[in-house]
Amino acid sequence: MKRSLIAMILVGGKGSRLNEITKDTAKPAVSFGAKYRLIDFTLSSLSYSNIDVVGLITQYEPYELMNYIGNGGSWDLDTIEGGVSFLTPYAKSGEVQWQKGTAHAISQYFNFVKQYQADHVLILAGDHIYKMDYQKMFEHHLKMNSDITIASVDVPQNEATRFGIIDYDADTSIKSFQEKPEQPKSLHASMGIYLFKTAVLEYLLKDVEHGESLDFGINVIPRAHNEKFRLYAYPFKGYWRDVGTIESLFQANMDMLDDPAYLDLNLSKGIQIYSKSMNLPPHIVLEDGMIKNSVIADGCIIDGTVLHSTVGYQTVVMKNSVIENCVLLPSTFVSENVYLKNVIVNKGVIIPSNYRLIAKEITVIDSSNLSEAGEIDE
Repeated sequence: MKRSLIAMILVGGKGSRLNEITKDTAKPAVSFGAKYRLIDFTLSSLSYSNIDVVGLITQYEPYELMNYIGNGGSWDLDTIEGGVSFLTPYAKSGEVQWQKGTAHAISQYFNFVKQYQADHVLILAGDHIYKMDYQKMFEHHLKMNSDITIASVDVPQNEATRFGIIDYDADTSIKSFQEKPEQPKSLHASMGIYLFKTAVLEYLLKDVEHGESLDFGINVIPRAHNEKFRLYAYPFKGYWRDVGTIESLFQANMDMLDDPAYLDLNLSKGIQIYSKSMNLPPHIVLEDGMIKNSVIADGCIIDGTVLHSTVGYQTVVMKNSVIENCVLLPSTFVSENVYLKNVIVNKGVIIPSNYRLIAKEITVIDSSNLSEAGEIDE
C-alpha cells in the first residue's frame, strides 16, 4: 500500500559513551525515568503523528530491543498494512552487510522505502528524549517545497561542539551546516531528525556502497548543501536531550524529578508516552521505607530511604540504606547500610552491605568496578 510518508529509525549504534550500560543492551533499550525505555519517546511520537509504517534498523545487541517492541502494539503501531518492521544485518554475496554509518544503514534497506512507494522518508534516532508531532514538521517541509528538512533545537554554548550546527535565514532556509564544529556559527543544533524527498534521498545515497556518503551529518547533508538542494530547518521549541553520555542520561533523569511539567508525562492531553507493560505488582514501601521527590517503578520493594532518585522496576532497597541523587536501573539489589549519592547503578547489580559511594562526578557502578568506585565500611 502506497504511503506519502514513512519512518525509519536508526537503533543500531553501540552507544560506547554509555560504557557498561550498553555493554549488552542497545542504547534505545536503556531504561529511563524508572519505567520507560529511550525508544518509547520516538515510537510514541510516531503513534501520535499517525505514521504507521516504521522500519527499525538494528545491529548491536538487538534481542532485548526487539523483544521489548514486539509488533509495536504497546504504541498502537501494529497495523495490518504497515506497522513495525525490524531491519537486521544480512548476508549478500557471501558477505554480511554491516552498517558503516547512518546513511550507509539507510541505503542497505532502501527496498523497504520502495516497498511502500513512499514519497517522503522521515529518518529518526531511537535514543533521544523529546515529544514531537512529526506531521507539523511534514507540513513545513511541504510548504517550503524542501528537498531535505532538518529538525533543530537551540543548545547552550558549551554543548554546541557536540552536535551538527545549522545556520538558517528568517524563512528557515539553511545557509550552512557544520558537523561538531570547534567554532559554531550558531547555537541551532541538528536533532538528527531528517525528512527527505525520496527521490533526493535515493540520489544522495547512490554512491554509498563505494565508501562515500556513509554518514548524514558528515557526508550527505554537506554534499546536498554544496549541490544546491533546497534545505530547510524545522525549529523545535520543546524539551530535547540526546542522552549519548553518562552525564546527559543522568541529567535527563534529574530533569524529570526537578520539573513537574517535564514533558507533561503525567498529563493525559497531547502526546502521551507509552511503554510496554511489564505486568508486575505495584511497588511496596515497608515500615522503615521513606521516599521523597523520586520515581519508583513497579515491582520494587523499598525499606530504606530514597531521595531525589529514579528506581527501575524489580529493585530492592534494604533497611538503613540511603539512595540520594541516583539512577537505579532495573533489577538492582541494594543491601543494608548502603549510602549512594550521584551514582548510576547498572541493571542487575547487587550492592553489598555497608557499601558507601558519594561520587563527586556522576559514576556508573556495576559488578566489575564496585570495589574500585566505592568502599565497604567495616
